[in-house]
Amino acid sequence: MKKVLFIMSALTLGLVGCGDDIKKNPLVAEWDTPYQTPPFSEIKLEHYEPAIDYAIEINRAEIDAIVNNPEAPTFENTIVAMAESGELLGRVTGVFYVLNNCSTSPEMQQIALNITPKLTAISNDISLNPELFARVKAVYDQRESLNLDEEDMMLLEETYKGFARSGALLEGEAQELYRQYTTELSNLTLKFGQNALDATNAFALNITDEAKVAELPDFVKEGLAADAASRGEEGWTVTLQAPSYGPFMTYSSQRDIKEQLYRAYNTRAVGGEFDNMENIRKITDLRLKIANLLGYECYADYVLEDRMAENRTTVTGFLDELCDATFDYAKKDVATVAAYAKSLGFEGELMPWDWAYYSEKYKEAEYSINDEQVKPYLQLENVKDAVFMLAGKLYGLTFTQVDNIETYHPEATVYEVKDASDKLMAILYLDFFPRESKRAGAWMTEFRGVSIKDGVEQRPLVQLVMNFTKPTANTPSLLTFDEFTTFLHEFGHGLHGILAKGKYESINGTSVKRDFVELPSQIMENWATEKEYLDLWAKHYQTGESMPAELIEKLVAAKNYLAAYYNVRQLSFGMLDMAWHTITTPYEGDVHAFELAALEPTKVLPIVEGCAMGPSFTHIFSGGYATGYYGYKWAEVLAADAFSFFQQEGIFSKEVADKFRYEVLEQGGHKHPMELYVNFRGHKPQTKALIDQMNLK
Repeated sequence: MKKVLFIMSALTLGLVGCGDDIKKNPLVAEWDTPYQTPPFSEIKLEHYEPAIDYAIEINRAEIDAIVNNPEAPTFENTIVAMAESGELLGRVTGVFYVLNNCSTSPEMQQIALNITPKLTAISNDISLNPELFARVKAVYDQRESLNLDEEDMMLLEETYKGFARSGALLEGEAQELYRQYTTELSNLTLKFGQNALDATNAFALNITDEAKVAELPDFVKEGLAADAASRGEEGWTVTLQAPSYGPFMTYSSQRDIKEQLYRAYNTRAVGGEFDNMENIRKITDLRLKIANLLGYECYADYVLEDRMAENRTTVTGFLDELCDATFDYAKKDVATVAAYAKSLGFEGELMPWDWAYYSEKYKEAEYSINDEQVKPYLQLENVKDAVFMLAGKLYGLTFTQVDNIETYHPEATVYEVKDASDKLMAILYLDFFPRESKRAGAWMTEFRGVSIKDGVEQRPLVQLVMNFTKPTANTPSLLTFDEFTTFLHEFGHGLHGILAKGKYESINGTSVKRDFVELPSQIMENWATEKEYLDLWAKHYQTGESMPAELIEKLVAAKNYLAAYYNVRQLSFGMLDMAWHTITTPYEGDVHAFELAALEPTKVLPIVEGCAMGPSFTHIFSGGYATGYYGYKWAEVLAADAFSFFQQEGIFSKEVADKFRYEVLEQGGHKHPMELYVNFRGHKPQTKALIDQMNLK
C-alpha cells in the first residue's frame, strides 16, 4: 500500500520563487497526457530531488497559508485545506516510490536515502506545528455543531487523531525526541528494505551438470536456462527470486543443492555486507521509544488502538486461538508427509529443504494433481482476461488495453477501466514478471487515488505488481495455481482502489484500517476453485480444450491440502511481528535467540541453525505491516464468512456483489470497518468460519 503523507494538493506554483527551470521539470510541470498520467519517458534520475525539494517548499507555503489565515478556523479553511494540500509533493513522491519498488537502481536507492530525511522533516513539521494543531483542535472541539456529513466527520476525526498520534500533544524536549526518533526510523526502515533486496539479488547458483536438472519439469528448466542466458552463463541458474527458487525446491530431489539454496534464502541479510540483524534491534527500539513518548506501554498498543482489532489482547488471543485449534493438525500434516517420504526410501529427519519436494510428491499421490497438470490451463493472458471477466460479471467493469498512455517499463501494460455506463473508473498498470530491479512478492499501489476537488472527480491510477513465471522461447507464461490465486488476491486490492468513491483521498479506497484492507483481496481468491467460473475460460493453451471436470474436482479436493500446516506457518509470521512489537523495554539480547523463542509455539519442522526470518521480513521492518501481519489471518476469517454469502446466493450474484461493492469497496475508510462488515454480512465475523473452511480431519 502506498504511504500517504499528511499532505495532499498544491495551491499554486507561484508561491515559491524557484525560477523557470524547475517548472520545466517533468515531475513539476503540468502533465498534458491522457488522464494526467505520468510522462515516464520524460522523467530522468536528475529530476527527482529538485522536484521533491520544490514540492516540499510548495507544501510549506500551503501550510503557512492555513496557519496565517486571519479568519476563524472552519472545516473548509482548515481541515479541507489540509486534505487538499501537498498535491504536488504527493504526485512526485508517488511516482518515485512506486518506481523505486518495481524498477529501482543503485542511483534511485541513493536518492531514496537522500530524500527520506527531508520527507520525514516536512511530515514532522506539519504534525508538530502548534498553530496548525490549534486550528484543527478548534474545529474538532465544535464538531457536533457543524452538521457535517459522515465522510466529512470521518475526515475531521482522522485529521485530529493523526495529529495526536504524531506527537502534536507533546511539548518541548519530547517533541524534539519525536523528531529525532522518527527521522532515524525512516532511514533505518528504508535501509532494511534495500539490504533485503540487495541480499536477494546477491546470490545465484549456476548449474552446468545436466544430470542435476534432468528431473525438473520442462517449464522449470526453461526458466532456469533463460536466467542463465540473461546472465551470460551456461546451463541453468537458480536465483532467490520466487519463480526460480520455489519451483527448484519443489521439483528437485538434489538435497545438497536444496540445502545450499535454503540456507542462502533464509540467511539473506544475516551478517555480511547487507546485514539486517542489528537493524531489527534498532528499528524495534525506536518504535518502542516513539510509543513510550506518546504514552503507550509498547508499540503494539500504539498501533492497534487505530485498528479494527483495537488492542493487543484481542490480537494475541486471536493468534493463540487459531494456533491452538490447528497446531496438532499441522504436526499431523508434517508426520504424514514425513511418513510418505520414508515410504519412498527417505532416511533421517525431514528437514525444511525437503519439505516442498515431498509435500508436492504426496499431493500428487493423494490427489493425483500437480502444477504440470494445471499450468497449461493457466496461460497468463487467458488468466488476465478471466480476471477481467470476473470483475465484469460482478461489478460491470470493462478493461481495454491502450497504447496512448506511457508505462514505466517495457514489461508493464496499461488499461482503461470503465463501468457499465462507460464512465472511466481508473487507469490500471499491470507488471507481471521478476527482474533484479523489482522487489520480491506481489502488491497493489497507486500513483494517485480518488478525490473530488471543486466539483471535479479525480479517478485513480492503480498499479498491480507480481513476480510470475516468465515466458520462454518455447512456452508462454503459464501460471502455477498459487500464482493464479496471487493474481486474484492483488486484483481484489485493485478493485478496492478502482471502485473507490469519495471526496478525500486520505480516507478513500485502500486507506482503511490495516487489518481490514486484506478483505477485498482475500475474498477474491475463493473464485480460483469454483467450477462455474473455471468452466467459462480455463482452456489448454495448445489444444483449446476446457479444463477437465476431474481436474477441477482435484483442485477443489486439494484446496485444503496441508491447510493446518500453512495456517500455522502464517501464524508464525504474525507471532514474530507481535513479539517484537510488544516488548516494553529495549531488547539487548541476541536477535536470533529472540526470534527462536517467538516462533517456538509454531515449530512443526526442525529449526536450522543460522537461519532467520526476521532480517528479510520487509513487511514489518520496512513496509507498513508492523503489528499488522496478523491482519492476513484476520482478513481470512472475514473473507471465509463473506464468501459464504456469495455461495448461498450464487458466485456471480449481482445482488451480493452490489452489496459488497457499496458497503465495502466504495466506502473506503468512511466508517469503522466493523460497521461496514456488519452492514454487508448482517453479523460480526467469527473465527470458526475459517476453521470450518479448512475442513480439518
